[in-house]
This record gives sequence, structure tokens and C-alpha cells, in this order.
Amino acid sequence: MIIRPATAADSGVINDIYSYEVLNGVATFDTEPRTPLAAAQWLAAHDAQHPVLVAQEGGRIVGWASMSLYSERKAWAGTAEDSLYVHPEWRGHGIGKALFAAILDAGRTAGLHTVLARITAVNRQSIDMHTKAGFEQMGILREAGVKFGRLLDVVYMQLIYR
Repeated sequence: MIIRPATAADSGVINDIYSYEVLNGVATFDTEPRTPLAAAQWLAAHDAQHPVLVAQEGGRIVGWASMSLYSERKAWAGTAEDSLYVHPEWRGHGIGKALFAAILDAGRTAGLHTVLARITAVNRQSIDMHTKAGFEQMGILREAGVKFGRLLDVVYMQLIYR
């Protein structure tokens, strides 16, 4: 597996992987897939402090991870929110763990101080992965979103680089 920085040419595949979760899962509260233009703009909005990485197997992108701007307010400049998505056919092969480690390293290298995660409470695998990486649970937003007719809780987690 190769993990590398995403390029503009990766936008479509990144969006396809994300769109699968939008339409079939609860890891995101988006309910409509992004347009190709919106996906390209999302990727272009990331900078050196907010990297996007992709994982490749056999030349095919099979997952991606990002650090995204948490807030446009200047006081939040050292804080980012992480995201991680793996193509459904490639789940269970260690790609998510490798991408997660790589994006956390990239965030540290980029000079971030804090990484936040908002995780649907039913996503125990993501909560466990974040916990093992040193994230602490900061709180739960009860019934914060509705997807597929289900009220969903959201767990807030935080990592402070030390």
C-alpha cells in the first residue's frame, strides 16, 4: 500500500468513496452526495496545515483521510477535524489504521495543536481507533442528527499533540 498526498486528479475517486457513505452509512451526516465541482472545491480548500492523504493498492485509490479546518475564526487556527473513509470493498485490510496513523503524523508535522473528531455513537470501530490513538472522549451530543429515520448520538473526541 502507498499513502500519499491527494492531488486534484484524485477528487473524483475521493468523492466516490465519500458518496458511498453518504448514501449508505452514518459516518457522515451529509444526506446528498457532493457534486464533482463541490468535491473539487473541498479538496482545493485544504492546505499544508490541513492535508488530505489517499491510500493506493495496485494503483487504485482505496481510501482517504483528511485534516479539515474546524472553524474560520483565527483562535481555532491550531485545531482541525479529522476524517477517514475506506472503500467498502477494502475495509478490514488495515487501510484505515494505516491512513489514520499517517494523517495524525501529517497533522503533527503541519503544526496542529488539537485534533477533534465527531463520531456517530454507533460507530464503535472509529471510537475505538481514536481511543487507541490517544483521543479522549469529551462529550456526547444526544440525538444530534437524523439519518435513515434514526436519531443518532454524536461522540466528541479530542487529541492534543504533546
